[in-house]
Amino acid sequence: MKVANVARAGPERVAAPGGRRVTSVLDDSALAHLVGYAASRAAIEMKKVFARHMAPHGLKIAEFSILMLVAGNGDVNQKQLGQALDISPPNMAVTLDRMVERGWIERVRSTRDRRAQHIHLTKAGQAFCDRVRKIAATMEDPALAALSRAERALLIELLRKLVPSASPPPAA
Repeated sequence: MKVANVARAGPERVAAPGGRRVTSVLDDSALAHLVGYAASRAAIEMKKVFARHMAPHGLKIAEFSILMLVAGNGDVNQKQLGQALDISPPNMAVTLDRMVERGWIERVRSTRDRRAQHIHLTKAGQAFCDRVRKIAATMEDPALAALSRAERALLIELLRKLVPSASPPPAA
């Protein structure tokens, strides 16, 4: 895998100090055997895809993940969300506060335990969630075009195996 500082149209030669010509593509073969490096590089690209599609909606990755988890789970609380997404309690509280301000979620006191609060989507939050879920359904397709459907499913399965708390993906 080669890492480029510029578009991958081909190695661009640039002048270095002393008049030497060097390419803008770095040899990353010393890192190529590391799963973490490959996963990190892929994550960088996928974050760019996410930003391109969701930033116009004012949505960050953590917020999107929270919306999807709240939509897919009944009575979920702040602690569960923080653990699932590895977000510290103070940062989760700030993120949820921001989402409450935007009208996407609400904190609802539990009827079983008055000390507990559950996170629910508001009506506006549900509509917003439905809208961004449709965008998310296809936003990665161009970036993953080099993979077949089976390869994409296998990639997701293998990555999820690296996360001890990840639940199995739904059957396709």
